[in-house]
Amino acid sequence: MNASYIMKQLMNQMGGSQNPQQGNGSGQSQGQQGGGLADMVGGLVSQFTSGQSQGQNQGKSGGGLDVGSLLGGGALGLLLGSKRGRSMGGSALKYGAIAGIGMLAYKAWQNRGDGQPEQQGQTMEQLQGQPQEQRSLALLQALIMAARADGHIDEQERSLITEQIGQLGADDEMNHWVQHQLQAPLDAQALAAQADSPQAAREMYLISVAVIDDQNAMERAWLDQLGGALGLGTELQAELERQVAGQ
Repeated sequence: MNASYIMKQLMNQMGGSQNPQQGNGSGQSQGQQGGGLADMVGGLVSQFTSGQSQGQNQGKSGGGLDVGSLLGGGALGLLLGSKRGRSMGGSALKYGAIAGIGMLAYKAWQNRGDGQPEQQGQTMEQLQGQPQEQRSLALLQALIMAARADGHIDEQERSLITEQIGQLGADDEMNHWVQHQLQAPLDAQALAAQADSPQAAREMYLISVAVIDDQNAMERAWLDQLGGALGLGTELQAELERQVAGQ
């Protein structure tokens, strides 16, 4: 299974990489380079805002942020399609947090944590080999579960998502895994069991926050349920949400 490769592509795309395969061996997200996550996210929001000012019905040549293309060649755009009706400036900001997921999750702990750094576990960007693969699976599972929390994925969409995940370079095992995740029951306790460290738990919550519409009652309920299952505590949950919001 090549979950870490798919996760790196996603992180690079959220960081504005023009070549998703650049991240295949580096272990770093684009959001941690150059001007940093804030500049990158600001650029995403700026792109969308510019597109809005030119009109939203100008077609592909009308400018603005093509979120479907940004999110994994369309696959994750489909997965998150039901959320594209919200204010996309805010959505771009939230999705952009995925590029620096480990950095932001660790920063939230620094702001609110009371444990020792060596007890927290490594960030997604620091991991290599099998630990990185396992963390990637946990994060992708959390992302899929969060995107499904509003119940808006039908059989046709599942097939399209599986097909386009394959086009990203997913191997057969990864494709089967994605298909299973699209149909498995939403189970916050089972998902939380995939966290192998406090850092992993924070990252799983953060990626969920990035795709959740907290104004949707079903999605907000899922986020609260997951936070409880992960044992984060209300203060740390609020800090993670603040980091995603870019405050």
